[in-house]
Amino acid sequence: MKIIKDQLGREISLKNTPKRIISLVPSQTELLCDLALENELVGITKFCVHPYHLKATKTIVGGTKKVDFDKIKALQPDFILCNKEENSYDFLPELEKIAPTYFSNVTTIQDSIDLIVSLGSILNRRTESDNLVHKIKFKLADFEQFIKDKPIRKVAYFIWTKPWMVAGNDTYINEMLKLNKFENIYANMSRYPKIEIDRIRHDGDPDVIILSSEPFPFKDEHAIKIGTFTNRSITVFGDGELFSWHGSRLLLSFDYFKELHKKLESHF
Repeated sequence: MKIIKDQLGREISLKNTPKRIISLVPSQTELLCDLALENELVGITKFCVHPYHLKATKTIVGGTKKVDFDKIKALQPDFILCNKEENSYDFLPELEKIAPTYFSNVTTIQDSIDLIVSLGSILNRRTESDNLVHKIKFKLADFEQFIKDKPIRKVAYFIWTKPWMVAGNDTYINEMLKLNKFENIYANMSRYPKIEIDRIRHDGDPDVIILSSEPFPFKDEHAIKIGTFTNRSITVFGDGELFSWHGSRLLLSFDYFKELHKKLESHF
């Protein structure tokens, strides 16, 4: 019997190295595949879109906020992977009746690295996890060199409308904004607050408005509406996966951020 701890500090007992895994987190599903664990992955959510072929080869057990416990039980998993932000903690009592359940808690790049190392150890993929961490650290160091002389710009990062919602403090998105020297005008608010867009100039009058591609698919009409309440903001449509997915997707985020800054520089 092996005792491990998840990122919430919960102790979990494992009899053997897991061989039948269910992932209820899209970014962590992708991570498992990049750790050479696709064959061990038996169940995913309908939002697990990377790698693209998984939805045709794995059992869909629901979404991230609502799952089918009977489907999960029928798959006979020996390990279930969740995330504090993506999944409801209310899932835990039912999931624990089925299999050992690991909750990740990622709000920083270091948290993401720690998760990769932890899963590499738990799932017997230490070489793969070490290689992935090495690549992420290399890309991170390169990006930090790229960004060091860039100006600080005030931003607002929108994730939803009706009601209007933004990324605030205590989120992985906010950490990505800070990495980019974007000063989040809503960093004084926790998590994902609702805001009144007609007060956006009063709230901080951002230089840049970022409309995320997920979870809400913003369109030009939303950009125009927000723009009527700003003084001088540039609005861009941001790739939500590259701002909010932790794990191996980080390898793509840094190059994307470089292109984003080049795009912004053409407007200032």
